[in-house]
Amino acid sequence: MRGVLAAAWLMLVFVAPVQAAEVSDVRVWGGPEHTRVVFDISEPLDHSVFSLKDPHRLVIDLRNARAVSRLSPGRDEQGRLSGLRSGVRDGTDLRLVLDLDRELKPSTFLLPPSGPHGHRLVVDLQDKAGSSGGKREARRAVRSAERSNGTRSRDLVIAIDAGHGGEDPGAIGHHGTHEKEVVLAIARKLARLVDAEPGMRALLTRDGDYYVSLRQRAAIARDNHADLFISLHADAFKNPRARGSSVYVLSQGGASDEAARWLANRENAADRVGGVDLRDKDDQLASVLLDLSQTATMDASFALGEKVVGELASLGPVHRRQVQQAPFAVLKSPDLPSILVETAFISNPDEERRLKDPRHQQALARALLRGIKGYFHERLPEHGLMASGPVEHVIQRGETLSHIASRYQTSVTRLRDFNQLSSDRVRAGEVLRIPVSGDG
Repeated sequence: MRGVLAAAWLMLVFVAPVQAAEVSDVRVWGGPEHTRVVFDISEPLDHSVFSLKDPHRLVIDLRNARAVSRLSPGRDEQGRLSGLRSGVRDGTDLRLVLDLDRELKPSTFLLPPSGPHGHRLVVDLQDKAGSSGGKREARRAVRSAERSNGTRSRDLVIAIDAGHGGEDPGAIGHHGTHEKEVVLAIARKLARLVDAEPGMRALLTRDGDYYVSLRQRAAIARDNHADLFISLHADAFKNPRARGSSVYVLSQGGASDEAARWLANRENAADRVGGVDLRDKDDQLASVLLDLSQTATMDASFALGEKVVGELASLGPVHRRQVQQAPFAVLKSPDLPSILVETAFISNPDEERRLKDPRHQQALARALLRGIKGYFHERLPEHGLMASGPVEHVIQRGETLSHIASRYQTSVTRLRDFNQLSSDRVRAGEVLRIPVSGDG
């Protein structure tokens, strides 16, 4: 009798229906080059994908799944996704049909739970070569001119990277502020200031609420011949009293890892380092060229970081006065000076409030611009068309006119006359205009 019961129990186990995975919601994020569709699912599931034409559709079959609510993705501002339909297939599966406005290249992957999100199925709809959307261009056309000495010049391109975006909110403040939103607001303000500068142009790696991969952000900057790369973030820490801004450059370990990747992949890519194609170089020569490029770039990144952190200190306490190093993937272009700026701690309620304030965002943008201009005052590339007007310097506590003159390689007399000062006394917080070659 006991054996019969055991056999019956086993039969129940094997014939009992498996609980179907649930699809509870869908969101869409439209970017310049791809649209991302994210489905919230209760657990990882098997799925298959195929495309249809006339009209263009993407069909996604989810094995042993069901929709527990009406799936409405909202509007895709880029126009790639025009609708979503769903229905039961073979009694136990769920079929999703994405109506597309043109032929797109799809890719799908599963994401594990993270932060406020559970399991997710991600569908990326990528523009194909030659389709509308195409390759991202600079935010405005880059001007060029012929110098009197016959050399070719162009605007300086400043790549401004607003961290996170789309499905990735970044850090979330005590009052619900998303990092992705405040850094985009600061990035847009900085871009407007940069564009207002003669001889400079801004390039935003994202100009909306969508996700761009870390390597793609750097690639956008390199493809558009950027002269600097600045990635903006808002830090978070378990201690809500942590405060202040920080500036990071790539660590030595991160640089070594990236050098190995470039050397390994150079046969399969047309990447150029410092204008030199590595594909036709032997291992030793390619390694030397890459090392020289990285050394110069990290030196320039440190110089830029020091200028920026000095200007950020004029707005209040900084978390670290020295430039820090870390292996951030977004900083790994070997021939592009790059820094990552943690504008403040969004986990600190006071700093969260300031980050949401448009006036403080504008003050941060101005400080960043002063740091950029200060950097170019000392390291203007040969091709730069940057105007030879004065650099602005916010006086820090303990600084003297003599110290400031020495820093900018000018004389106290010229600095005093240029700012129409009656004496050598200066006060913290005052702004001095720094004359450059040809002024006054």
